Amino acid sequence: MTPPAKPSNYSIQTRLIVSFSILLFVFLGLTGIVLDRAFRNSIEAGAAERLQVQIYLLLAAAEMSDGEFYFLEDLQEPRFSQLNSGLYGFISRASLGELWRSDSALAINLANPQVLRQTVEVGETQFSKTFDADQQEYFVLSYGILWENGISEYNFTVMENATPYYSEISNFRTSLWSWLGGVAVLLLLMQVFLMRWGLSPLHRMARDLKQIESGDRNQLAENYPKELQGVTNNLNLLIETERKQQDRYRTTLGDLAHSLKTPLAVIAGIMQSLSRKPDDAELQLAAVDEQLARMNQIVSYQLQRAVQSNNSSTLARQVQVKPIVGKVLDALAKVYLDKAVSVSSQLDIDAVFFGDERDLLELLGNVLDNAFKYGREQVTVSAKALGANSSGLQIIIEDDGPGISPEKQEYVLQRGARADTLVQGQGIGLAVVTDIVTSYGGSIEVGVSDLGGARICMKFESPLQKP
Repeated sequence: MTPPAKPSNYSIQTRLIVSFSILLFVFLGLTGIVLDRAFRNSIEAGAAERLQVQIYLLLAAAEMSDGEFYFLEDLQEPRFSQLNSGLYGFISRASLGELWRSDSALAINLANPQVLRQTVEVGETQFSKTFDADQQEYFVLSYGILWENGISEYNFTVMENATPYYSEISNFRTSLWSWLGGVAVLLLLMQVFLMRWGLSPLHRMARDLKQIESGDRNQLAENYPKELQGVTNNLNLLIETERKQQDRYRTTLGDLAHSLKTPLAVIAGIMQSLSRKPDDAELQLAAVDEQLARMNQIVSYQLQRAVQSNNSSTLARQVQVKPIVGKVLDALAKVYLDKAVSVSSQLDIDAVFFGDERDLLELLGNVLDNAFKYGREQVTVSAKALGANSSGLQIIIEDDGPGISPEKQEYVLQRGARADTLVQGQGIGLAVVTDIVTSYGGSIEVGVSDLGGARICMKFESPLQKP
């Protein structure tokens, strides 16, 4: 089995520099090739123009008698008269070949004599290259003419040594690539500098995260570029969520320790009583089993609370409220079967909770359980969507019990607070509900119901409206 490929550990800066360097060298390379080719073509075009001038000089001085060409005066270009001067003149016909050559060309031996036999239309020029027997390269320009008799066609050809031109091309090429190389180095240095400046917010973010990890900072600063604002906001939200989760774990452990004190004390008392009255062992052990079952319920409950999500997000799951309310009411109807509580509900079909279904079950279970516990005969529950997009939520639960006095309406939301100490309870139900509602950015209000008892109103903002 082929092992999975290891992820590359190259930094973003290194990747960008390598990518830009490749692009830069490709661009400058192609630019150099284009400029080199353009200069070479310009040199060859200039050579052709100069050779054209030399052909006109030959035509101006040439005379013909009895099928032979001769010149009455010296040519204006002295190189035609200097042996091996690098400039050579020829007169030829396609059918006969060479008819005349200048004094400068007396010693030249063409590798391909057919260059003088090529057919050139009258009045047209033809530019080419050829070599001599020593593989010396020459530029060749042939011009087709119709002599004065109007019958014979001739080619006036001028050849020039290409070495000086190629030397000029070589010098230009050396200069060109030197300059392009210098420009490439300069651009790379500028790129490194600009890349470091452009990526400095990421380096600063990394340093800030290190400081957060070491405890020197609480969250990322807000003065990042707008492209990173979404990332920094989400990271700050994640950091804050993690801290809240840690606080939640500490609170849960405190609740667990506090809740287990009473069952442990009862068990301790039972064990002491059992040692004094062994005859009641069966009854005492039954009481121990009851307390152990209660402890198990407490541990399960607190563990569930400890792992519950405590943040609201636009990416959270959408939970329909109506079926969850029905599920909780069915369970409570079995628990409080003897009270025969009448329940009326007004549940909007569009009412949706953006969050964890377990959180909705927890808060509905605690509030409705209190309504069943303290209510006499009647409980009402309503849920409706809020906001322009109907993505907010309001849940109201009322009962006809003794209610909660105004001075205790804020107090009962605190952890461990109880308005009625005569009824069995731990005083953490509404505190748990408050924690869940607050964690989702919602609000909870305790008031007086039209039925005469307590009225609990919970509102949740639309996650689409949150910054």
